Amino acid sequence: MNKITHGSQVMLHYQLSLEDGSEIESSFGGEPLRITIGDGTLTEGMELSLFDQQAGDEFTISLSPEQAYGYPDKENQHPVPLEDFPDDMPPEEGLVIAFDGPDNEEILGTVIDVNDKDVIVDFSHPLAGRDINFKVQILQVEEAAE
Repeated sequence: MNKITHGSQVMLHYQLSLEDGSEIESSFGGEPLRITIGDGTLTEGMELSLFDQQAGDEFTISLSPEQAYGYPDKENQHPVPLEDFPDDMPPEEGLVIAFDGPDNEEILGTVIDVNDKDVIVDFSHPLAGRDINFKVQILQVEEAAE
């Protein structure tokens, strides 16, 4: 049976949850995720937890911020004028909002402060600074392409 190594093609189900058990996202009950180890789909810590696993393996691992999404970066905090927010979506602390980035790419930002004229938005990954539980069920492993 093939064990997961760099470049392996892997089909798996996964669930990400916070320490308190709150589910962030999951493929269980839906389409499995198909990845190539090393393609950047998963964080490095998530990928490392898959090495030497094989089809049929199931596990849950707790990942520190360093292994998951890193820490918030002050350089990623930017003011956005309050008038840029629609009246039907008043910004409030903790709200995660999708912004249009360069090349029509969606960028998520978390509101960290609201004042009279600006909204301070942190464009670090919304899960930065959080411990994450990573639950995995390996469905299929194909060897790395030569």
